[in-house]
Amino acid sequence: MSGVAKTSNSAPTRSVWRSIKMVGWSFFGIRKSSESLEDMARVNPFHIIAVGIAGALVFVLGLIVLVNWVVAK
Repeated sequence: MSGVAKTSNSAPTRSVWRSIKMVGWSFFGIRKSSESLEDMARVNPFHIIAVGIAGALVFVLGLIVLVNWVVAK
């Protein structure tokens, strides 16, 4: 088994979780540059796009629900 690289089953999960955290911090606009650079080296760009679109959709839908709730009262 020499020279054979072992793959970790948790690597994709960590990448997705790291993408979620990265996008979440970017919505707030606060992040250390060193951590941001480390994240950029480890995440999949497609995960960032998917998580960003999902986060924006949840944010907009949340605002719509909040406005409808306030106006209804």
